Amino acid sequence: MTSTREELIPITVAGQAGIACETDTGIKTLPLSSEPSFAYWQQDIPKEYWDLTADQLTERVAKARKKLGSKLIILGHHYQREDIIAFADFRGDSFKLSQWAAEHPEADYIVFAGVHFMAEAADILSADHQTVMLPNMAAGCSMADMADPDDVYAAWEELTEAGFADKIIPVTYMNSAASLKAFCGRNGGIVCTSSNASAVLKWAFERGEKVLFFPDQHLGRNTGAKMGVPLDRMTLWNYNKPYGSLGGMTLEELERSQVLLWQGHCSVHQRFTVGQIEAARQKYPDIHVVVHPECRYEVVQAADSNGSTEFIVQTIAKGAPGSKFAVGTEINLVSRLAHENPDKTVFCLDPVVCPCSTMYRIHPAYLAWTVEELAAGRVVNRVAVDAETARYAKIALDRMLTVV
Repeated sequence: MTSTREELIPITVAGQAGIACETDTGIKTLPLSSEPSFAYWQQDIPKEYWDLTADQLTERVAKARKKLGSKLIILGHHYQREDIIAFADFRGDSFKLSQWAAEHPEADYIVFAGVHFMAEAADILSADHQTVMLPNMAAGCSMADMADPDDVYAAWEELTEAGFADKIIPVTYMNSAASLKAFCGRNGGIVCTSSNASAVLKWAFERGEKVLFFPDQHLGRNTGAKMGVPLDRMTLWNYNKPYGSLGGMTLEELERSQVLLWQGHCSVHQRFTVGQIEAARQKYPDIHVVVHPECRYEVVQAADSNGSTEFIVQTIAKGAPGSKFAVGTEINLVSRLAHENPDKTVFCLDPVVCPCSTMYRIHPAYLAWTVEELAAGRVVNRVAVDAETARYAKIALDRMLTVV
């Protein structure tokens, strides 16, 4: 089995926009040693993998997969590069993949081609006999890192001291550490994804007067607005403020707020602008603009539709032949959608297109290393959540999976 894919959408040099990209070489797979940001990735991968080409890596992954048979399942997030998605038994957004992990105990091993918080969720939801692995342990999430558990715990203590905690339901986005999912499980809260955020907020408001939503302010704001919550009742908690400052809010603002938004964001979706939408409409008056709800509020308002990665996939798939779509989400997904819908025009809103810098770290070399070691009877890069954390995190995740 060899890889013959060509780069579908070129990526221009990020420096032209003054914003750092993980790569300025395009989305075609290079040998690991040629990847510009390799120095920041997991370094204990054996050197024999460093200079292998995409075709060589594809052949080696295929051989190891064949040896492992049904004992191994590979889950692939939509944002993964093509040479990873080619081996995914299931692909989807974090919600769809979380559901799969909870419902399919047949495989002994799950290799999660995503980022660390997703592998944690898979470990929590999968059966006890299943082992979850992440090909590159450096594949984290900058948004998740913006909600440091100690900062969230401190915010909750402040809210408790101010007399508000018993009125608030904590809601953490899937893009967060397992410890924060456990925090929600302990405190009557829940997890959400971009697929079910509206249903989860409805669930929360049925149980409390207010919601503390973290770590992505934009998903929280856009979801709240869609549900009719006024913008002036969604206030921002600045976690950089010193303890006792209520995240920069007054008691009056806190009392009035229905949704307390954590000051976090996605670096990929932060790039999309109203100006880009206007440029797309000028070039194609009949364009349909679809964006992810992690984009800024004004971008979502200017778009024709918005939703999760799964929503974006379905919107384009259902489009009539000849229809045109400008998409505000990660480039590997946009490129794949353009390739899979040749009867439509599909392009990224941002002319300087950057892959998700941490998803991009799941290079085929790491996948080859992981599955070849597994075929040899050795587990590398296991992701295992401690029992206490997993117990309470599963409470919050199970609540999420039951919300319709």
